[in-house]
Amino acid sequence: MQLEFWQVLLLTVWSGVAMLDALSFNIGMNGIIQTGIFTGLIVNDVQLGLVVGGTLQSYALGIGTYGGASIPNWTTAAMLVTALAGGMANADTYITLIGVPIAALTIQFDVLARFANTAFQHRADTYALKGDFKKIELMNWLGTIPWSMSRALPVFFALLVGPDLVIQLTKVLPLWLVDGFTIAGKILPAVGFTILLRYLPTTRNVQYLLVGFVLAAYLSIPILGVSLVGLAAAVMVFKKRTEEVQVSVKGDEYDE
Repeated sequence: MQLEFWQVLLLTVWSGVAMLDALSFNIGMNGIIQTGIFTGLIVNDVQLGLVVGGTLQSYALGIGTYGGASIPNWTTAAMLVTALAGGMANADTYITLIGVPIAALTIQFDVLARFANTAFQHRADTYALKGDFKKIELMNWLGTIPWSMSRALPVFFALLVGPDLVIQLTKVLPLWLVDGFTIAGKILPAVGFTILLRYLPTTRNVQYLLVGFVLAAYLSIPILGVSLVGLAAAVMVFKKRTEEVQVSVKGDEYDE
């Protein structure tokens, strides 16, 4: 399905603004799932957008830009996979095939954006020595341009090429590399969950981990059902701890 120009333009604007949102307000436009759904709405394939966004979100679990590190931009990958593979037969099979290379390529665009942004920040340092606060503000605003363009321009040109990019890619890539991407697609979610578990207080809440494992592995309950059980447990723990805090506060008042 060849995209119309208004679709290309709208998705390009979204990708650029989403990057700025990630750097500022963080209202969710840069979310992988949100971007997948939005792209699905634009290309009239919401189901594919949700599948692509959810799958790539599982790849990104536990990954963060610590210390200003450049990481794969799965948001851009979700948009391009949904837009370029929409309307194709077995479109979900392209998630790993083109999603992983695109996300990896965005690392280089991120590095270029950071490199370009330093020019504006050095100018801001110069104006700071002069006490020119308006120019400092201007340089900070101008510094958002390379950040935004680092996402918008690749998306724009990729969407202009259209599905032909995917077709040519599948013809050029050797079978062993395709198999490698497939294996990587199965490993990445497991790695993401492992990293995530390292952050969480798993040892103090191992009982909930065991309950979730039993529900999924032995009772074959879908992930939505397991999530609802986890939500119910979280609400119970939250209410219990809130009551304990209230009792503690009242006890302190009586002591006085």
